[in-house]
Amino acid sequence: MTEHDPDEVVDAELIDDSRLPAHRETHSPVVRSPEDDPDAWLSDQAREDVKAGIADGTRDGYKGDMERFAAWCTSAGRRPMPAAPQTVTEYLSYLKRTPRPRTNKPYGPNSMDRIIAAIRSAHRAAGHEPPDTMGARKVVLGYRAELSERKDPAAKPLKATPADRTVLRRALTELNRTTLAGQRDAALMLLGHALASRGSELVPLNVPDSFTDLPDGGFRVAVYRKKRKCWQDVTVVLDPDPDLCAVRAVRQLVTTLADNGHHTGPLFLRMDRWGYLAPPMHRNGQPIGDPTGRMTEEAASDIVQRSIERTGLPGRWRSHSSRRGFVKSARQAGVDIVQIGRHGGWDDKSKALIGYIDEEDAQGDNNPLAQIGRKAAEDDVAG
Repeated sequence: MTEHDPDEVVDAELIDDSRLPAHRETHSPVVRSPEDDPDAWLSDQAREDVKAGIADGTRDGYKGDMERFAAWCTSAGRRPMPAAPQTVTEYLSYLKRTPRPRTNKPYGPNSMDRIIAAIRSAHRAAGHEPPDTMGARKVVLGYRAELSERKDPAAKPLKATPADRTVLRRALTELNRTTLAGQRDAALMLLGHALASRGSELVPLNVPDSFTDLPDGGFRVAVYRKKRKCWQDVTVVLDPDPDLCAVRAVRQLVTTLADNGHHTGPLFLRMDRWGYLAPPMHRNGQPIGDPTGRMTEEAASDIVQRSIERTGLPGRWRSHSSRRGFVKSARQAGVDIVQIGRHGGWDDKSKALIGYIDEEDAQGDNNPLAQIGRKAAEDDVAG
């Protein structure tokens, strides 16, 4: 599964074809068993419509989680669906104590939360009432408490480190912005910060279709906010610091791409080590990758990670670092939380955004104690 920040994983209504009734005729429902609700079935079209509303990474991750749960149930002589609450509790207890082959460590609490969500979603998709998971969640709660007491890093969510303007400035000094690769990497990081975008929202951008020039010198970018399933027009203005200006960086990249014969299509293209654009890729003799040369979300994360790690700054750097960095930069500048959220495409009641804001406020001038101290000092002066 592609690695996601916690706010990227949702309890989606997954559709598992193997657990839904097949259809001999387009309009004839097939009931799975006499005790089933005769209306508890979906047409092929409805299954596809539901799938279209689920992020690929979430769907793939949940599918893998459910496959592993079903395999464990088989080995334990238990029924995977409809699963008894005790079965889910037993499985989570097993995961807590069993090292994974790839890491030689058990799942962390956050992954276990996702697994519970996957099991519940698979049940709903198959027309079953989701099992009561209170016992399973108590297992995870106790596990998280144990890890926290031991100060184990696994107790904390894996979050991307915010790449604010200070971090970006240092990372950009490590790039050779006279080269096409350097211009691409600079534009990717700066535009990701300016749009507060996820990597999955950044790599689909096209030239010239995604951009509209504005009279003040900036541009408007049409961004598809994947989590909210809606388009947003985001205004990006000229930055007073040319080195940190997303508008200038993007325009320089577009000009250089045009000089290399690329006038339309993906803004962010893959390159090989020699700087060739959109090189063909093959695996086992078969072509792979986007035929237009569009970069993948994983490649965008690699660029952010590689660029910032060159500075020696510690952290967990991903494409999501630009999105979190925007929040940090905006909050440091005193921008209101509502404006931050609406610019970055967060819901007004987004728990993820509130969490980011709380983290930033705890470390800066908006810390409640710092504000109390300032107010007390002002009162002393006035008195």
